[in-house]
Amino acid sequence: MVSIFLRSLLFNILFYPNFVFWLLVALPTLAMPRKAVLRVANWWAQSNILLMRVICNIRVEYRGVEKIPKGPLIVAAKHQSMWETISLLHFFDQPFFVLKRELLRIPLFGQYLVKANMVAIDRSSGARALKQVMRRAAEEVKHDRQFVIFPEGTRRPPGAPPHYKAGVALIYVDCGVPCLPVALNSGLFWPRRTFLRYPGTLVMEFLDPLPPGLPRDEFMTRIETVIEDATNRLVAAGQAEQAQLFGRVPTTVKA
Repeated sequence: MVSIFLRSLLFNILFYPNFVFWLLVALPTLAMPRKAVLRVANWWAQSNILLMRVICNIRVEYRGVEKIPKGPLIVAAKHQSMWETISLLHFFDQPFFVLKRELLRIPLFGQYLVKANMVAIDRSSGARALKQVMRRAAEEVKHDRQFVIFPEGTRRPPGAPPHYKAGVALIYVDCGVPCLPVALNSGLFWPRRTFLRYPGTLVMEFLDPLPPGLPRDEFMTRIETVIEDATNRLVAAGQAEQAQLFGRVPTTVKA
């Protein structure tokens, strides 16, 4: 565990200078089309995955990439870690996320978010924020963009009971495009609320897309079932690997 602590410390020491480096590299994109800033964001994401591999011995495996549809899309992903907010950039031409309005105040980073045309909301505004997201999502998918959403709204540790919110179903019905479910086990390796990074094989799996036009209740049942079943399978495999690597499963699982 001493080795894990030291590797995690080194990763975090390098993570922030790396972030600043790419903020500076991206400066010219403020005068370029939106795709330019998204391209640099993807490079930043890939650099972090490289740091994870080299420093923390976290291998990343992507499954089901061939299932990703082209064109406008809703991407409904399990959310266990900061990692997926970074890594999902790699797979879509014009992704957009919902994010906290406070992030726009971060120097340079906030300007890039505006340039990338992300959806910034005030989470405290409740129903008004959901209406804003629905309106923006419907507008953006008309321009062949991919809306990345975390149906539970916030990070949930591995093993926690699922808590899917109805907003994803409302957005799905309103947009009228396919929905791509995404399962993962990132919380075992990049847990929330700690700087520790645990070795092993982090897996993100793209599942069979759900077609547009499903009734809202049916969609809600299916999206939760397919994501949770696949996530539970990936988490169990990750825990078995961790038990072999260092004799026990780290205490990243919480109720």
